[in-house]
Amino acid sequence: MAERVRVRAITPPGHVRAPWYLRGKTGMIERPLGEFHNPEQLAYGLPAAKKRLYRVRFSMAEIWGEAAENVTDTLDAEIYEHWLEPEDTHAP
Repeated sequence: MAERVRVRAITPPGHVRAPWYLRGKTGMIERPLGEFHNPEQLAYGLPAAKKRLYRVRFSMAEIWGEAAENVTDTLDAEIYEHWLEPEDTHAP
């Protein structure tokens, strides 16, 4: 499932599960991990819908730009579907 995605660059209030430094960054879905109850809703004791969770791979060059120590290294992050959008969506 080699699909390129962008982490949504939004700043909603409250408990969120998308790392700040990945918001607005583009990565490749490495693999799906299944469906889980949304932890952002569970944190407030709300009924939690199931959301798909993906492992997304980012290059250090994408995350840190010229400041990356080794631009070919990668970082994998587990990100819920509601934080992801197609890569071709207009970047912020």
